[in-house]
Amino acid sequence: MNKEELVEKLRHQGIGGEILEAIERIDRINFVPEENRGEAYEDYPLSIGHGQTISQPYTVALMLQELEFKKGDKVLEVGTGSGWNAALISYLVGEKGKVYSVEIVKELAEKAKEKLQNYRNVTVLNISAARGLPEYAPYNKIILTAAPKELAKEFNEQLADGGTLLAPVGEYAQKLVKLTRQGGNLIEEEKGDFVFVPLVDSEY
Repeated sequence: MNKEELVEKLRHQGIGGEILEAIERIDRINFVPEENRGEAYEDYPLSIGHGQTISQPYTVALMLQELEFKKGDKVLEVGTGSGWNAALISYLVGEKGKVYSVEIVKELAEKAKEKLQNYRNVTVLNISAARGLPEYAPYNKIILTAAPKELAKEFNEQLADGGTLLAPVGEYAQKLVKLTRQGGNLIEEEKGDFVFVPLVDSEY
């Protein structure tokens, strides 16, 4: 597939306007390894080394659509990986938004920092965030792109009122869990079954 065909496929799968606009503008080919550039627009995950992947475009688009980003949102992303997702979020939250993206694998964090150096609203941090990132909380949106066996309660505490968290949770096959904070209440929904790489919980 080429980029236009991928965008058209995502449109037929129910992905909406601004997400498609971001995917058109921020080219996945710039975030895949050199040897996989011929597969950049295929709708499946690709290895980026260190046991990590750049996720399937449909999965990325679906998660971004579920989070309903607004201009000015402050976002925590756990699992920078290639940096493509952070770049897409950067576009969706606009210049007044802020993205804190955390990657535990040093080599991947360094590559992502390089690719994202012109995205002024993105900060890439090479630390563990298996229990969130309290320094910059609260966040309007939290997204995990790797799966914890259980979601640490600290994430709930770092979510702003009206904020949304989206994470795959489980050890083997995972449920995509969506949490929305409304005052003191957390509303939980399940958004289907997915397979993600496991979340690394300690120093790599």
